[in-house]
Amino acid sequence: MATMFYGGAMNPAEVSSSAAPRRNSSGLRRDLELLEILGSPESESAGGLGVVRVAELAGRDKGGVSRTLATLADAGLVSRDAVTQSYRLGYQLYALAARTLESRLVRASAPFLRRVVTATHETTHLCVLRGGNVLTLASELSEFAFRGLGWEGVSTAAWQTSSGRVLVSDWAEHDLRGWYALHGHDDPVTSPVTPLLQIAGVTSATLTDVVPLVIDFESLWTEVSLIRRRGYAIVDEEFEKGVVGVSAPVFDFRGTIIAAINVSAPKPRLGGHLDEAGVLTARVAAELSAQLGAPPRDHRR
Repeated sequence: MATMFYGGAMNPAEVSSSAAPRRNSSGLRRDLELLEILGSPESESAGGLGVVRVAELAGRDKGGVSRTLATLADAGLVSRDAVTQSYRLGYQLYALAARTLESRLVRASAPFLRRVVTATHETTHLCVLRGGNVLTLASELSEFAFRGLGWEGVSTAAWQTSSGRVLVSDWAEHDLRGWYALHGHDDPVTSPVTPLLQIAGVTSATLTDVVPLVIDFESLWTEVSLIRRRGYAIVDEEFEKGVVGVSAPVFDFRGTIIAAINVSAPKPRLGGHLDEAGVLTARVAAELSAQLGAPPRDHRR
């Protein structure tokens, strides 16, 4: 069968020069087909599929499918459950997708972050969730910020920040409860905003005097419910004494929260305008979401 391309027989030299690349291309397509099957609703709902079921759906030999899945597993593109022997999409595939998405997010968000900085005169950040932490992907500095001072690459406990609470605000109660059980006591990091506080008139003696609003799952769930109703989150000296902030969600084409736009600043500058800043940030985040293909949403106060 390999010698019957273009309607006629091919000599061995032609097979080696022409058929091999076609077989490689075909093999890649067949590998991608298996990944699509493992990403199907059936696989997602079942927590993975066994070799026999994957072979049935692909219409291919079980032995060949098993060998291909083993190779993909070695590359981290699929993973195999040690107990059920079922395969599902692997960590490496998600990592590649996440990096691609985040690169697009950073590029797309830049003009929107600048709009928030122009309106608020405060530094603005694009944040994503990493396990129990918030990671800042990009920052747009205000004229008040020290040059070189920023959050890029810094992560901190999500449950203590407005951006972290926004990033989990579309989760079901059961999922959020499980996440909080794992991460609800994670320690924060020191804020890069700290050096600005003395300039804004907050004394060093008060910097560690923090009174958190969220102290357990029930208070987190109450806060998440409030975020859903008004469309943004507020922190007022919870993460760090003298620091306030607002965050609003960024949605993807599925209507899922994938990032948050955050504004944080010393309380003497922003504390009297938190709701105003929240409404503005939510509006800009919604416009970024629309650019990413998100369906329209109705934000009600």
